[in-house]
Amino acid sequence: QVQLVESGGGLVQAGESLRLSCAASGNIFSINTMAWYRQPPGKQRELVAAISSGGSTNYADSVKGRFTISRDNAKNTMYLQMNSLKPEDTAVYYCTATARIYSAVTQYNNYWGQGTQVTVSS
Repeated sequence: QVQLVESGGGLVQAGESLRLSCAASGNIFSINTMAWYRQPPGKQRELVAAISSGGSTNYADSVKGRFTISRDNAKNTMYLQMNSLKPEDTAVYYCTATARIYSAVTQYNNYWGQGTQVTVSS
């Protein structure tokens, strides 16, 4: 079992910055891809950014140039640095990861965090 806990959300004004963290814990053998999703109010959940175990990244067009995803493999932690925030960035942000645990090292499973609220006011 892997637990993912997001932190760092909050209320900020447009143009300001925020950094989200996602800490993974449990009997983790390895973590493959980690990603941030978000779900704005009344809208479908969407991929924000993803990062592989080797550090390769992908971003949604809407956040390119403003958000930076990173990870610290030694700490099993992923980050999302969000700069130049806009009201349309308001959403619940979710951390997800594909990981293997020691009791089942041959198989990856998907795990999700509980989400953290980001609200950007104009």
